[in-house]
Amino acid sequence: MPLIKLLVSTSVPEATKNKVLTAMSAIIVKATGKPPAYTMATIEEGRIVMGGKNDPAAYADVRGIGGFTPAVNKQISKEVCELLKKELGIKAENTYLTFTEVAASNWGWNGGTFG
Repeated sequence: MPLIKLLVSTSVPEATKNKVLTAMSAIIVKATGKPPAYTMATIEEGRIVMGGKNDPAAYADVRGIGGFTPAVNKQISKEVCELLKKELGIKAENTYLTFTEVAASNWGWNGGTFG
């Protein structure tokens, strides 16, 4: 049920995509304590202008059912920014993240919902 959707403005080789997706999933699992079996990570390439510049940038949309606190959000933000800098060369100052709590009844899976 945790989901991290990443949009990046750089071209990412397939092998690197898999590495980043696996690492992002692990970050979310560690920070929220949610089961890995229910964690999803996606990555898309697209155009981003940040601060009026076309420098490499990223946006991560993090959603889940519970588990988000200010401390958890800061941990996820720090670790995702470090990962993007290391693997994709995207600076932390060019990365935005948002965190959204979703009601269990509004999260569908396996033909039903979690609540």
